[in-house]
Amino acid sequence: MKVAGFTFIRNAVINDYAIVEAITSILPICDEFVVAVGDSDDGTRQLIVNIASPKIKIIDTVWDMSVREGGKTFALETDKAFAAISKDVDWAFYIQGDECVHEKYLPTIKKEMEDALSNPKIEGLLFKYIHFYGSYDYYGQSRRWYRREVRVIRKDLNVHSYRDAQGFRIDGRKIKVRLIDAYIYHFGWVKPPSGLINKVNNFNTFYHDDDWLDEKRINSKEFDYGNADRLMKFEESLPKVYLDRKEKMNWTFSFDPTKSPKKLSTRRKILAWFEDKFGIRLFEYKNYTKIN
Repeated sequence: MKVAGFTFIRNAVINDYAIVEAITSILPICDEFVVAVGDSDDGTRQLIVNIASPKIKIIDTVWDMSVREGGKTFALETDKAFAAISKDVDWAFYIQGDECVHEKYLPTIKKEMEDALSNPKIEGLLFKYIHFYGSYDYYGQSRRWYRREVRVIRKDLNVHSYRDAQGFRIDGRKIKVRLIDAYIYHFGWVKPPSGLINKVNNFNTFYHDDDWLDEKRINSKEFDYGNADRLMKFEESLPKVYLDRKEKMNWTFSFDPTKSPKKLSTRRKILAWFEDKFGIRLFEYKNYTKIN
């Protein structure tokens, strides 16, 4: 079995993307790793070079900044990385620059790939998610955060990144996947307030036109953390590759667990109650077809 990791990145230093941590978190179970490095204004390419792994292959790309339809640029860059994977690869493991895999899940992921290899009905593996928010001590738990997404796919299929690179499709249809007992940790909302403001303003440039951006640009110095719906205390260990980042955390995130950061509508309260009681998320959007 041959496994390739793949990702895309641009301006990781300016936007404080932990791309090195993302890559190195899954590198041990990858035979090669393709990184599509966009035309950056900082030292992003050197960050990748400094990982100093013979597994890594860098492809240099130019981002099309004129594409502002639902974050399509991210999908285009993902497809470039996927296309550069070696032809003899069995599984392609996708990870984004603000994601990470805890080392404790690597044996499980590798075994799941081995077990599914001989079953052509399984086109990909579905991961559970933990979305950290505000700090490394809390994560979001509500309908605001997607619970699962596809991150391992077969290389020999006509796969394309979907919408803004959240998941994948095969010739326009949903991928048939097996849910595995492994998590992707998403750290995109763990930044100081100024960093989150920059994140939102930068992200919006890939979704909206200039008039919208001028009207909606955040100019405040304080980020509004009140849109999380519900936060839970994270009681487990962080991935080893993130421990240094936690030590260097230089901002204070204040959260009162007895108060909801955002007042929920009656409908969302009922849906949250049902999910808590029965473990089922009603009317959940699923960008995949789950099979056994």
